[in-house]
Amino acid sequence: MTPDVRDRAERPPRIDFSNGAAGAIPESAWDRTLRLIGKADEIALACHVTPDGDALGSMLAVAFVLRSMGKRVVASFGDRHFAVPRLLRFLPGQEMLVPPAEYPAAPELLITFDTSTFERLGLLSDNAARAREVVVVDHHPSNAGFGTLGLIDATAAATAVLAEELIYRLGGRLDRDIATCLYAGLVTDTGSFRHSSTTPAVHEMASRLVATGLRTDEIARELWDRSPFAYLKVLAAALDRATLEDGLVWTYITRVDRAAYGLPYAELEGIIDIVRRTDEAEVAVVLKEDDQGSWQVSTRSKGTVDVGAACAALGGGGHHNAAGYTSHDSVEDTMTAFRRQLRKA
Repeated sequence: MTPDVRDRAERPPRIDFSNGAAGAIPESAWDRTLRLIGKADEIALACHVTPDGDALGSMLAVAFVLRSMGKRVVASFGDRHFAVPRLLRFLPGQEMLVPPAEYPAAPELLITFDTSTFERLGLLSDNAARAREVVVVDHHPSNAGFGTLGLIDATAAATAVLAEELIYRLGGRLDRDIATCLYAGLVTDTGSFRHSSTTPAVHEMASRLVATGLRTDEIARELWDRSPFAYLKVLAAALDRATLEDGLVWTYITRVDRAAYGLPYAELEGIIDIVRRTDEAEVAVVLKEDDQGSWQVSTRSKGTVDVGAACAALGGGGHHNAAGYTSHDSVEDTMTAFRRQLRKA
């Protein structure tokens, strides 16, 4: 009798983890992580502010497994206006989320996901600084290992790749909820399998996740094919002021632009992927003014220029082809500083 999808999904995968997901994480780090988790009664999880699919999906996937082990789990992200971005509200497990005010002040064990610095934890950065142990699960090259223990692999296509390995090492197995969270992370950070980070191992992971019975079309619709009408109006304003200069295309979106149509900041995430299509530009930049008046700078490269290095020099970080940082200067001064770093990169 042919096994059904659930039977296949529940079987432990035949994956050799003897050298880590991509060989970058030593066995001693995995072993110590498992010991810390095994001893902890309560585990605090955190991801970066304004979470994307990889950050929130990886965190919730691991939260499911920890809860199944009998652990008390509390998960959060440090946004002042705490709310799951609309595009990610389909993810299961959000009942485990608490606002920053309800997060443990000094956790015994805190595990961060997709976060390269303390600062990216936002309101939870002080909680992390007071934690006894901080395990950092991340794939950003700019991550210098800010916690007490790092599961950091810059060659991993997404933090979800490392989250999946952690789940298996904990003895967990995939179900549809866990797979949905991990798949959201995988497709987000591989650009729906379009980025150069999409390796055979990425497709093998996707196969394991889809085998649980995922509706990949529904996930794609939630992530990329939905937006409020106000988004079109704000997008039009951003495209109208787009500037092309010496292989660089850039634009900006103000709080006033969004307020005119009642569009939340979190809805701006995908605009950079429209701007970056410009044939004449190697680098794309979108400046997005957040609710506090700071500029969140998103950058993309088609491969020749290392925008990760440029953003790291300006206090941010990311990857060679996708990175960002925060600026408190004017639009003009922000772009002047970025151009200067771009020339160095």
